[in-house]
Amino acid sequence: MSNYKKAYIAGGCFWGMEDLFRTRPGVVDTEVGYQGGDNDNPTYKNHPGHAEGIEITYNPDETSFKELLDYFFRMHNPTTVDRQGNDRGSSYRSAIFYQNEEEKQIAEEMINIVNASGKWDNKVVTTLEPWSTFWKAEDYHQDYLVKNPNGYTCHFLRFEEPFI
Repeated sequence: MSNYKKAYIAGGCFWGMEDLFRTRPGVVDTEVGYQGGDNDNPTYKNHPGHAEGIEITYNPDETSFKELLDYFFRMHNPTTVDRQGNDRGSSYRSAIFYQNEEEKQIAEEMINIVNASGKWDNKVVTTLEPWSTFWKAEDYHQDYLVKNPNGYTCHFLRFEEPFI
């Protein structure tokens, strides 16, 4: 386990993102939570400025940060500001919380690749934000769509073919 890495992203309701990422090759674990906001110990009812995001634990021998981002840009709409499906507000923004300059450069490269592909009608508005504390969401949010298979999600794979 010592070589596992973590990635932090947000792209709308965390339930749907977690449900899709959990099955990706190389993904070892997922947690949903809040990141990038104004208060410590945020909750679902009190998370000003925080995005609903996920922490992805992955094995870099089986997948890469770039491959995770490629999937991220195909399973949510990165061209809408503060919105995914019916969910609106900064909690639902598209964001990558980079942990170092290498991750920031990879994220910038992926945004350029996605924009150059022309697959989306509009340009990517995903924000690149320096890593900040990831606050694990309440237990009832973890694995929500496993516990509630008919629960709400606005996430699905929009493009089968990878960008990279």
